[in-house]
Amino acid sequence: MGDEELVAALAADLAGSFERLVLAYQDRLYAFALRLTDSPRDAEEIAQDAFVRAFRALTAYTPERVQALALRAWLYQITLNVARNRLRGKRLQTVPLDHPAAEHHLEPPDGDSTGPESSWERAEGSRELAARLAALPERYRVAVILRHVQGLPYGEAAELLGQPIGTVKANVHRGVRLLREAMNGRAGSELGSTGVLV
Repeated sequence: MGDEELVAALAADLAGSFERLVLAYQDRLYAFALRLTDSPRDAEEIAQDAFVRAFRALTAYTPERVQALALRAWLYQITLNVARNRLRGKRLQTVPLDHPAAEHHLEPPDGDSTGPESSWERAEGSRELAARLAALPERYRVAVILRHVQGLPYGEAAELLGQPIGTVKANVHRGVRLLREAMNGRAGSELGSTGVLV
């Protein structure tokens, strides 16, 4: 079911259609929260809180307002707000660049070789990339995740973040550049004394 059909169903019968919304978005919101927090437990709680807040908001909306929602961007915005609120009370953890971050993976690149050594190398590269992504400053990390992990167009990401599209493009570009430099071992000037990107 596409977003247009889903918002039409939510506008007609919120209680009866909300489960379809959860089923359609639970994995995406969890993955987004996981990239933001680097904690499976926090990501699960953030995704659950986001759905609770979405349901409460939808109960207060008129059917016309529900139909007018840009559903995906709206849900990501709620998830981002929940994550930021949770992180305000916590001291942000830094992730050393050599941290294995074995709990989550980015998709490995396709390769011709399927042997155990190449599989291991791809998995290690994915873990390293995930750890370095988690180590980026929030403004770059969120922009890169929205654009390249969640696949949002720049316009939706800009609207979600409340920033001009040029700022989002610049943050994505800078974040990707920092990741490339870190992966190539040329990030010397971008590294803090603790070995994390600053």
